[in-house]
Amino acid sequence: MKLAASILCLAIAFSATGCSSKAGPFVSNISSDGEGGIVVEKCMVRLDRMINTVETADCTNTNIRLRK
Repeated sequence: MKLAASILCLAIAFSATGCSSKAGPFVSNISSDGEGGIVVEKCMVRLDRMINTVETADCTNTNIRLRK
């Protein structure tokens, strides 16, 4: 009985953690900062297999100064 409960818990844990995956980072946006530089946004892409969705996650912005 204890072994069956352990196996069931492990199966639930593996199915819950295996439902989504991430890839990236990818550049998702490049824009001007209004002061002669650019802002680059990078995000990870997350695939959720349980509900069949693709969404962005863990986005970061980087400011890059451009000189003349």
